[in-house]
Amino acid sequence: MNIFDIKDKVIIITGGYGTLGSSIAKHLINSGAKVAILGRDENKAKLFANQLSEKNAIGIKADVLDKENLISVKSKILEKWQKIDVLINAAGGNMPGATLAPNDSLFDISIDDFQNVTDLNLMGTVIPSLVFGEYMAQQGNGSIINVSSVAVANVLTRVVGYSASKAAMENFTRWMSVDMALKFGDKIRVNAIAPGFFLADQNRQLLTNEDGSLTERGETIVKNTPMKRFGDSEELNGAVHLLVSNASKFMTGTVIHVDGGFSVFSGV
Repeated sequence: MNIFDIKDKVIIITGGYGTLGSSIAKHLINSGAKVAILGRDENKAKLFANQLSEKNAIGIKADVLDKENLISVKSKILEKWQKIDVLINAAGGNMPGATLAPNDSLFDISIDDFQNVTDLNLMGTVIPSLVFGEYMAQQGNGSIINVSSVAVANVLTRVVGYSASKAAMENFTRWMSVDMALKFGDKIRVNAIAPGFFLADQNRQLLTNEDGSLTERGETIVKNTPMKRFGDSEELNGAVHLLVSNASKFMTGTVIHVDGGFSVFSGV
């Protein structure tokens, strides 16, 4: 038996057409899984799902902050595939008002934007985990994979709202992993991956100039990454595949860093 085989596993990806989510989705489809792409833009979700596979992928409009909407989405997925094996919470992000400008202090932060970022990164993981995790509890097995960040382990200047919300989400990952195992058995796992710096639409302008050269912040990040480069989105797929598969069946409450050594480097 191949413990890494994920053929026919039914996998939900929130934020599934984003830079990281879409790369993960392509890998999972190519590995034989069935994938539900969830996102707020129905057209994008369905178009991307059709590009992935007409048979083994579906795109569904979903709001990760709307519990009743997610319950309806759950019913649609179960109607099509009769089970849910994995939830990947890839929806998340940042916004300018929750990020400090270079010369700003913490007291210049927008409370409203801080709250919005917290809702997206924390509650946008908590609510889907409760909706789909409840089904996994009834089913008796399943794997939830959250997306954390190196901003949890390291204090990254400027991104205060994002860092705080991801730290709370990572704590929730550990908490849910314990509760699920104690109350619903050893076949339900809750883990997370913590990506380092991957170029995406959300951070491209922050890290690179129009000519492709690095900004000052981009240079600082590469300097403090032992591998001396940004990650490629495909380099997350191995860690995700591990957590999707039975190869990780005794792993729960863990956070796997995929960051080129950024989180362990002191800079000296």
